[in-house]
Amino acid sequence: MGLFLIVISYVLLGTHALRAGDWGLAVFMSGCAVLSFSRERWVGNMTSVLLGFGAIIWLDRGADLIGLRVGTGGDWVRLALIMSALFALTLFASAYSFSAAGRERFGLNSETGWFRASIFLLTALLLEICRSKVSFPILMLDRFFPGWGRAEIFALALYASWVGGRMYDPDGSRKTRPLIWALFSLVFFGQLGLGLAGAEMFLMTGRLHLPVPALIAAGPVFRGSGFFMPILFTVSVLLVGPAWCSHLCYIGAWDDVSSRVSGKKPSRKFPGTLIWLRLVLLFVVVGAAWAMREAGVLGMTAVWWAAGFGLVGILVMLVFSRRMGMMVHCTAFCPMGIVSNLLGRISPWRMKIDSNCCKCLKCSKACRYNALKKSDIEAGRPGLSCTLCGDCVSTCSSASIGYRLPFLSAGISRKVFLVMVVSLHALFLGVARI
Repeated sequence: MGLFLIVISYVLLGTHALRAGDWGLAVFMSGCAVLSFSRERWVGNMTSVLLGFGAIIWLDRGADLIGLRVGTGGDWVRLALIMSALFALTLFASAYSFSAAGRERFGLNSETGWFRASIFLLTALLLEICRSKVSFPILMLDRFFPGWGRAEIFALALYASWVGGRMYDPDGSRKTRPLIWALFSLVFFGQLGLGLAGAEMFLMTGRLHLPVPALIAAGPVFRGSGFFMPILFTVSVLLVGPAWCSHLCYIGAWDDVSSRVSGKKPSRKFPGTLIWLRLVLLFVVVGAAWAMREAGVLGMTAVWWAAGFGLVGILVMLVFSRRMGMMVHCTAFCPMGIVSNLLGRISPWRMKIDSNCCKCLKCSKACRYNALKKSDIEAGRPGLSCTLCGDCVSTCSSASIGYRLPFLSAGISRKVFLVMVVSLHALFLGVARI
């Protein structure tokens, strides 16, 4: 009976969306109705939240319609009864999953219930905010099929929840993160390729920009405008710390693949002081951008210089990252890497090493960012080049290393971190284009 009420509630909300001409929202509700046949706990939790908002929608819509009937002198009593029934039905369906019958119905994998539900809901919320606040169709489906964007939001939210399930276990996270990171980069540059081929629908604004991370800082300095990427970068780092470099950077995935392709363990011969070379390069590229702007250098000339810098970075990946089994480009060459590390100090996220650490150095052998040298482990925290990738967590047999958020345990801190970073990954997958 409870499942029937849930499905009917979703169908009625979808029908209401169709009446308003919102096919995407109708697909979203239909997809949720299909999901409700699953016995997974996260589906029950997600359904409770969504149908709770659905009940508010009926309440708000009912108030508007009744006010309209009263204002025109029409019969409003029957309408009030109908809208009240819809509100009560949806609210009851929302509460069902927390009843004894609902807990039994949605009883599978209860330990990941709120974790995966939170990822689904946060991803959908972030994408909905982007869709509603941006003046142009930012979601791909809206560009090809106007009004269907919420169908893409459902697909991305469902994907994010699936990724969260895969990354819930530390060992699963270590295996899954490189794959979804590579997928993001593939989608990002695939859209660039289509844009270069003349399909401007695959570009963010219809204008091409070089996908070189250093231009996040240097580009606005040269142009004197275009601060979208610096703002997006800063907000991302404030939300998840330097994890931008290990989860969200479109170029970093290339360096990750280069460091793994040879099958070598990260080299311990990498000089730690080289991480500061990125700060020097940051001043160089920003200074060069300012100098070219002051000198009136043509934009195409600046593009060639920027392309040359990007090609040098690729060469660093192919030669040094591959040979050393570590991410040399990210830790010694990329200017935005050091910005992420330093700005990440403002973020509340930290990776801490407990006093019960046996100093076996297994985590050091897994770190491709040169952030877990013996001195770092003795100090009880990774070095500055740490990007919160989490590969070290699965290697620690004593569970001595982990994420920390003020006032929360290591386990809860890691779950909150994953909710944030997986949701941002899905958001970037949906909206981050050239």
